[in-house]
Amino acid sequence: MTKTDVEIYDTTLRDGSQGEGINFSVADKLRIAERIDAFGIHYIEGGWPGSNPKDIEFFTQARRKKFKRARLAAFGATRRKGVAVENDPQVRLLLEAGTPVVTIVGKTWLLHVKEVLRTTPEENLAMIGDTIRYVKDHGKFVIYDAEHSFDGFSDGPDYALATWQAAETAGADFVVLCDTNGGRLPDEIARVTSFACGKLKTKIGIHTHDDIGLGVANALAALEAGAVQVQGTINGYGERTGNCNLTSVIPNVALKLKKNCVPPESLPKLKKLSQFVDEIANVRHNPRLPWVGSAAFSHKGGQHVNAVQKVARSYEHIEPSLVGNKRTVLISDLAGKSNIVLKAQELGFKITNDTPELKAILARIKELEHQGYEFEAAEGSLALLVRKILKHEEAPFTVAAYHVSMRRDGLESVVEATVKVRVGDQVAHTVAEGDGPVNALDSALRGALAQFFPQIKKVRLTDYKVRILDSATGTAAKTRVLIESTDGKEEWGTVGVDDNIIEASLQALVDSMEYRLMRR
Repeated sequence: MTKTDVEIYDTTLRDGSQGEGINFSVADKLRIAERIDAFGIHYIEGGWPGSNPKDIEFFTQARRKKFKRARLAAFGATRRKGVAVENDPQVRLLLEAGTPVVTIVGKTWLLHVKEVLRTTPEENLAMIGDTIRYVKDHGKFVIYDAEHSFDGFSDGPDYALATWQAAETAGADFVVLCDTNGGRLPDEIARVTSFACGKLKTKIGIHTHDDIGLGVANALAALEAGAVQVQGTINGYGERTGNCNLTSVIPNVALKLKKNCVPPESLPKLKKLSQFVDEIANVRHNPRLPWVGSAAFSHKGGQHVNAVQKVARSYEHIEPSLVGNKRTVLISDLAGKSNIVLKAQELGFKITNDTPELKAILARIKELEHQGYEFEAAEGSLALLVRKILKHEEAPFTVAAYHVSMRRDGLESVVEATVKVRVGDQVAHTVAEGDGPVNALDSALRGALAQFFPQIKKVRLTDYKVRILDSATGTAAKTRVLIESTDGKEEWGTVGVDDNIIEASLQALVDSMEYRLMRR
């Protein structure tokens, strides 16, 4: 490793899984580990084999796999107070995990030594030294996580240093300074890291949490102060508000600090890695994530879009494709002509600032936005609007009539929808039941259209959102419905607005089907 390199240590499978709403099965953890390895991250912390059977099973299965780039790490604590290290079952399980790397966490803060461990400062130092020495003697690469390093240093710098030196003397390959409470500022992180680098010969790492929103900033401050390893999680998963987000750290290190951290060819796959982990965790991807979120390179204000159209870097700090992202132009009542042109081009239309219909498109969008329509997440409806004005086309079908009813059948409620669709001179009349009025309406509409357009059978709804636009009017409030659909290859959103939620839903459903037909 050269002096300009930074090692990335991923703890998504252990620290990240402690976040609220994050649960991984053994199969989930194996899939994520394989993807992180392929991406080129240096270390993957698989879990704590001394804490639960699931992590023991993970390490059992992981031993059968060959990791190409990453080194697998098992996580555990120093030996218990008053117990010989060779007799500590938790330490034994760490070794039985069979990983090349073992990460040991120990106490730095005297508050924890005295009030949590209820032991003496001297015994804590012995616990650190004994555990690291014992694990090193078994041929392991040892990373020592110095828990509460910055809180401990603030209260007792001499003792904090003594714990780090105990780890170094015992043979730790890394001493990682942890801002476990996530409450320190970058200048303090940098100062303490610089101090540790000056006192220790062992390489220094940094592990930060995001409790005050500075997890990434603090990690970067430590790297600039001399640390050469950064620990974090994909998408910032973790306890409380989360850990340092590696999807922000990695591009910052590579593109801003100009240091090597992951293979250059992996960087354009960063967004896909972020989305993959969210998908496995069953978490909706955060569009506002820096670098990898769908909004990270989105432009809404007309002045901004006009500038980006001329010189992209005027409002973008990097080329989005460097991290696998893309530029997005948003359409709203703030839109100018440049917004419409870029967005229409993105959707596949041949349009320029000189296109005669441009003014009509912009006026129609602003009129609909005033009525409550929202096109930022409804690109399908937007594409239909642009197409109809540009090409003066009629819709491929019309809904001539529909009816939704509910009846009681014994103990169950049965919802039924009837839809009459006209395609040219032909008419289809379909009835369907559903779990609710929208589900029944969707089934009936799909059944009618499939008689004319078989490709509609592949379309399915993936999400349905309702928003009340003017709640002061109570049950008479205007409703906006946003529907997300897919045909298995492409995803799109459509929108409907009406005082009647069923009518608004039908608008969005019709747009969804029509958009799929337009894309054929």
